[in-house]
Formats: sequence, C-alpha cells, structure tokens
Amino acid sequence: MELKGFAEPGSQEAGLLKLIDRNRMPKHVAVIMDGNGRWAGMRKLPRVAGHRAGIESVRDIVESSAKLGFQVLTLYAFSTENWKRPRREVHTLMNLLKEHIRLELDNFHKNNVRFQAIGRIQELEESVRSELHTAMQTTGNNSGMLLNVALNYSGRAELVDTFNRLLRECRVNGHKHPIDEELISRHLYTSGLPDPDLLIRTSGEIRISNFLLWQIAYSEIYITQTLWPDFRRKHLLEAILEYQRRNRRYGGIEPSG
Repeated sequence: MELKGFAEPGSQEAGLLKLIDRNRMPKHVAVIMDGNGRWAGMRKLPRVAGHRAGIESVRDIVESSAKLGFQVLTLYAFSTENWKRPRREVHTLMNLLKEHIRLELDNFHKNNVRFQAIGRIQELEESVRSELHTAMQTTGNNSGMLLNVALNYSGRAELVDTFNRLLRECRVNGHKHPIDEELISRHLYTSGLPDPDLLIRTSGEIRISNFLLWQIAYSEIYITQTLWPDFRRKHLLEAILEYQRRNRRYGGIEPSG
C-alpha cells in the first residue's frame, strides 16, 4: 500500500504502511479519545494543556484517516456526563471546540472531509451550534470521508432519542410492521452509516464509556496505553494492523483450515 506523502521513506510509519492490506481496510473507525487530563497531570500542567495537545492528535488522525480511505471516522469529543466536570474546564473545552472547527475548515476541504456533529446538539449554547452548523454546511458537498464528532453524546441518550422518534412516528403515521433492528438503525444519530468496524480507545482504560452502544455490537475493540495527546498516525496504523489480524466471525463458526 503506497500513499504519496503519507510517511517519510524509511520511517516506522512507512514500514507499517507496507504491511497493511488495502483490501481489508475498516470502513468506519470510532475513537474514544481518552487521557488528556492524565497527559497534563504527568507534566504538572493544567488539564486544559492536555486538551490543547489533544487537538494536534485530532488533526493528525483526521488527515491520516482521510488519506487511508476510511468512509467514516467518529470521534467521541464530549459526553453528556462531561457536564459534571468543573464549569471552567467545560467552558474552556467548548471554546477550544469552536476554535478548532473554525481553524480546520481549510484542512477539511483540502482532505475532502465532510463534517457532521452527532448527539444532543440542540442543548449546546448558540455560539457552539453556530460553528457546528457552519462547518456542516460548508463541507456538505465534500465527497470523501465523513468526520462524525460526538458532542453532548451518550449511547443511552441516543437510544432514548431513537425510541422517542419511533413513538412519535407511530402516533403520527402508524406502523403496520413490527419494530426491528433495521427500523431502529434508521432512527439512530448514525442513520445510513455503516456500523464501526474498529473501536479504538486510548489511555488503556478497558471500558466503552456509553459510546455507540447499539452500533458497536460487532466492532473489533483495540485498547492502547498511549494517551490521546501522544496518539499519531503510527498508532493508528498499528491499530489497523491488529484489526486485520483478527478473524471477524459475527457470531459464526470459525472456518476449519
């Protein structure tokens, strides 16, 4: 597999890239970006320094994912539970989000990335919603990778919203057929998208933290000890290689050799 300019010749990234099977790339990769606070604490820096450092990782992974040809990259940026953090930290996170989206628009276009935000976006303050709307509108005609940023998101909240939409639809239009998995999937925030093939979690924590509970039923899960601010394309390539080593059976029987 060769990607012009993706890696310096002779670098570790270039060596990893040669090992990747282009025909077995994941279509949808989801990432729980964890470890910003720990990264800052290890350096005796305020937590906001970790969040700022994490933005560099976002930039690198979005660009790398687009070049690798993913159809969808979903990043868990802010959960409904994160509102429990100190008010000052939440305020800083929202300002960083607005700043990052504004500054990254040119890179989105350069890499043909379409931006989308999922979650209870309507509950965010107006200035944040405005930046999200601008990014979604201005990148809407891009035909490459879809970047899903999960904001004010939780998997349980998504299922609650999904079932409430179904109930409203039943009341208005009625349903002649029983509710099935396909119908539920069509009413999720990720309607129309393939489920994640690979879920990556940084910082070594072994939990899914209320993320894409419906969609990751058969996702391969990759845990790395690397903290999010240190996560770069080398680590992404390592995750893809591990994904390609696995035999995805979806509950079936492993074929005999």
